[in-house]
Amino acid sequence: MRRGEAAPVTHHSGERMEIFTHWRDAAHRGASAAIGNFDGVHLGHRAVLDLARAQGPLGVVTFEPHPREFFAPDAPPFRLMNAEAKRNRLAKLGVEVLYELPFDATLAAMTPEAFARDVLARGLGLRHAVVGADFRFGAKRAGDAGTLARLGADLGFTVEAAPLVALEGGEISSTAIREALSEGRPRDAAAMLGHWHRIEGEVLHGEKRGRDLGYPTANMSIAGLHAPKFGVYAVKVDVLTGPHEGHYQGAASLGVRPMFGGEVPNLETYLIDFSGDLYGAHVSVALVEHLRGEEVFDGVEALKAQMARDVEQARAVLADA
Repeated sequence: MRRGEAAPVTHHSGERMEIFTHWRDAAHRGASAAIGNFDGVHLGHRAVLDLARAQGPLGVVTFEPHPREFFAPDAPPFRLMNAEAKRNRLAKLGVEVLYELPFDATLAAMTPEAFARDVLARGLGLRHAVVGADFRFGAKRAGDAGTLARLGADLGFTVEAAPLVALEGGEISSTAIREALSEGRPRDAAAMLGHWHRIEGEVLHGEKRGRDLGYPTANMSIAGLHAPKFGVYAVKVDVLTGPHEGHYQGAASLGVRPMFGGEVPNLETYLIDFSGDLYGAHVSVALVEHLRGEEVFDGVEALKAQMARDVEQARAVLADA
């Protein structure tokens, strides 16, 4: 793909969305765009999107990698979703054009004035921009929503700031969602997200212990993502590609498999009442309820008995979810 060229993509949701991976001379101009990182695409982000949608056509300006990853590459993973999951979620919400800008040294060093002029006005040709009330941009986070509005007035685009969204427990934020997930409260996270928290990715070859135990699992990496509380979850599973596309229920183990001396956390999902090969398929696993923590059992038979109980408990939970 040439610099600034769009890739029209039909997403797993069935929606089509143009994706630009550069800000210089983007072909799709005149959009009304929501600007931000949109990690999790939570209800606060939805409010920003809805304001931008009213001025359509709906665009989103976001960044890859997340600026925090650029400035602190060795920090613990914090992202709620990878780039693929974010694209899928935005496409489901009706975003027509996604400007997924590479966050590099050039972008990091831009003053607010340069970002507004060179990226938003000249590069993307925005007609209208919507940001959250706490939006910051430019080198050293020197600009805010007011700064952008003043610059936009001179550069030919209008700016709107969306108020922060709060629930009974307080303001919705990616930080609060991470905290809920770390504490094993996926339903509280879902209340803030407006959807189940999902881990998406390709099904990888594992050590096939689940198959040997009578519970074959779809194994997925969680590298680069914030790790929810380890343990067993009741999950909803969407198989997005391959011959087994569809919706399933499951029980998933998230963690390091302490019984087998694991060290690298991953997600292993057993699909209830499913038979088939999912290797290479792209799968989306929604965490519904944390059933128990990771445990070490007195032998394989004890583990198998517990897995049977986990599956039945997951089935009961999901009947009402």
